[in-house]
Amino acid sequence: MTVQPYTIIRDEPIATETPLGPAPVRQFTRTSTNELMETKFSPLKVIVRGYLYEGFSVLAGRQKLGKTWLAIDWSVSVAAGGYAMGSIPCDAGDVLYIDLENGPRRIQSRIVALFPDERSRPDLSRLLWMTSAPETIAGLIYQLDEWRQSVADPRLVVIDVLQRIKPAGNGARNAYENDYSIWAPLQKWATRYRIAVLGLHHTRKGGADDPLESLSGSNGLSACADTTIVLDSNQNGKTLYVRGRDVIEHEKAITFVGNQWTVLGEAAAVRRSGERAVIVEAMRDNREPMTPTELATVLGKRTNNIKQLLHKMAKMVPADVYRVGKGRYWVEPSPPDNPDNRNNRAEDDHE
Repeated sequence: MTVQPYTIIRDEPIATETPLGPAPVRQFTRTSTNELMETKFSPLKVIVRGYLYEGFSVLAGRQKLGKTWLAIDWSVSVAAGGYAMGSIPCDAGDVLYIDLENGPRRIQSRIVALFPDERSRPDLSRLLWMTSAPETIAGLIYQLDEWRQSVADPRLVVIDVLQRIKPAGNGARNAYENDYSIWAPLQKWATRYRIAVLGLHHTRKGGADDPLESLSGSNGLSACADTTIVLDSNQNGKTLYVRGRDVIEHEKAITFVGNQWTVLGEAAAVRRSGERAVIVEAMRDNREPMTPTELATVLGKRTNNIKQLLHKMAKMVPADVYRVGKGRYWVEPSPPDNPDNRNNRAEDDHE
């Protein structure tokens, strides 16, 4: 038995009468565990591996941080069968980009910025644009279905931004209920036809401890979405955080150069590498060994954190820094004024 993902169907007669009276109008289907386990589901359709899959996804971030550039990067990569963010291969397919904040002139200028040399520009005939949308979600889904049936391989829809098509809520519901009920039909459509629908959204000022809590509005949107992606920027650089029902939670360090996004690696590893580079640079600027307290003062960090990081850096092979005296570290095995430092690493091992 092979059916579409997330759907289990079994025909059953609808009784017109029950011991408790007339049967309900809507019938719910029960499925045994054995039948469920025997069902063969199609593999999840990958659009941008690690980030975007079939279903409804949200890409959120502060204004002017580059969400649109990232969405265009993914759209172009899918439409042309290229590499998203410079390194992630994408299967070619049809893309519909609903840009409600930029007109045709700005859209054209962005494509030119990505591909200044027209001769090297890929074939983007499978990337279609809309700069207006119906005022209701039902009307939007009708338009999406027309597009779906008009192309060979519908894979990705981008809505930039969701707020432009969000209708007024129902006064009888709270904010969470309104947000969930508004976007649920879009999620259902995307799941049914195995198409990725990516909605761009804003994050609130001040952020939050949990990235999903940083989305503007209630939690109804992130609860409805199959995947939530948060683009952020702080003193450690720019990151892309992903959490979803069908994707492994992860956070990547990324960079934006020449209107293009590039993945640098795991955010934690890149962050550690950056912190270590800052420590080495501070030592070289100081021109003599330093204690963790001295480094913490220069860098504006906590002494205990710097002490722990220095200890790890000294344990690496080859080491990033060396213990060159009681409580002091240097970027070479021996300090400028002490050529004999053979016992310091042994002392450090017993700290």
